[in-house]
Order: sequence, then structure tokens, then C-alpha cells
Amino acid sequence: MAVEKLVLFDDRKRTKERQAEHLVTPKAKILLIEGKRADRPSFFTGLARKGYEIKSVSSGKAALKHLDGAHPHVVIIDAESMRANGKGIVRAINRSAQDLPVIFITGEDYDHPESVEADCVLIQPFTLQKLLNRIRPLLPVNEKNLLKVGPLALNVDRRWVRCENRKASLTPRLVVLMRLLMERPGEVLKREELFSEVWETAYTDDTRTLDVHISWLRQAVEEDPRHPRFIKTVRGVGYRLDIS
Repeated sequence: MAVEKLVLFDDRKRTKERQAEHLVTPKAKILLIEGKRADRPSFFTGLARKGYEIKSVSSGKAALKHLDGAHPHVVIIDAESMRANGKGIVRAINRSAQDLPVIFITGEDYDHPESVEADCVLIQPFTLQKLLNRIRPLLPVNEKNLLKVGPLALNVDRRWVRCENRKASLTPRLVVLMRLLMERPGEVLKREELFSEVWETAYTDDTRTLDVHISWLRQAVEEDPRHPRFIKTVRGVGYRLDIS
């Protein structure tokens, strides 16, 4: 079963829309760290055919040397192909380039894959399309469509939010709710105001569905949703985004 830190809240099939949203940046650069095993096909050819510029190395040491003079957009570590633990490589890359997204690939018998400090952990077997789907949200986006407040970043067009090492895809309604909170950090937003804006209605007698959506946002951005650090409840009034 795949273990992924990329949290998806919109399960609807939007194939055409997603294809339009996630067109590959021309010559987006990927650093691929993989071993050479006869029983394991390489991802190099498939990714290159999709328009990515691929640099392939066979060790963490070679990867760090490459990072000295290159600036890839994403790093893929195929630990399964190297018959290696791979955690040391992840840590070394995180120290060398803290903001560089990392995808970690391993096998079904890997111990505690959830402990790997990567943006996404994929467990073999999976399709090339699944890998592509995990790469695209990690690529650079147009800054004009990005709202940033403290450690939070919201892409309104692509409908994702990032907070520290967490990234989540959101429904359109969750995007609006997150945007309202981020536009007025530190302010208490009344329940009725939020409900009216997000659901575009003057009827605010029953706002319980707002609580459900707030809980989904907390799952997306909070390390511990039961003890939120960012999205705070102000009892009897509404919600506040804390960035301090």
C-alpha cells in the first residue's frame, strides 16, 4: 500500500481539468537517483518522453556533487533500485537544498516508509502515470497565482496549499475558505461571514458544515489537527489564522 504525504481532498475525476492545470513546464529539470539493476526498469526513458530534462546519477554522493552546479526542480530517489535504505540520501539532500522537493521510491518490504522525510513516498509497484501525477504539483508555479502568509502558500488556480513539509490538493470551496483566512491573518472571522462568503448565501442559521470544512483544512496544513497551530477556533465567534 502506497504511503504518501501528498494529501488529496478532491476525489472527483477531473482528468481534462487536471491536464490543463498541470502542463509540464518546458524542460522542467529532474535529478533521478537510481541504481542499475537488470530486474528493475529505469524511469529515465518514460520521464524523458514526457518532456522532462533528466539527470541520472547512481549514488547520493554523485547527487550532492550535481547539486553544486545545477538547480533541478524535483529529486527522485529510487531506493528500491539501489537495494539501499535511502534515508541518508534524503537527509543529505534536505540539508543541501532545503526547499527542493523529494520523491522517494521503495518496495513493499521497506520498514516504516512513513518516517522518510520526503514530500512524497511511493511504494512499488505503481505506474508511470502515478509518478507523473506526483511530480507535477511539486513543479514551480507562477508567483502571481500564489498567496503566501508565513509558512503557508496557497495556489488558487491549481488548488493546493503547502505548509512546511505538507502539501494538499483542495476542493474549490476549501480554496475560498483558505484564501479568506490567509487574506486576514490574526483577525477573528465570524462564522456567519465565512459561511456567507464561501457558500454565497445569505442564510447563515446553520453553519455546521463550516466546521467540517475547517477540519479538512486542518488536516491539510496542521501537523496535529486536534491541536491546531495555525487555524484556531474562537469559541462562540468564529476562526482565526495564527502565523506568529
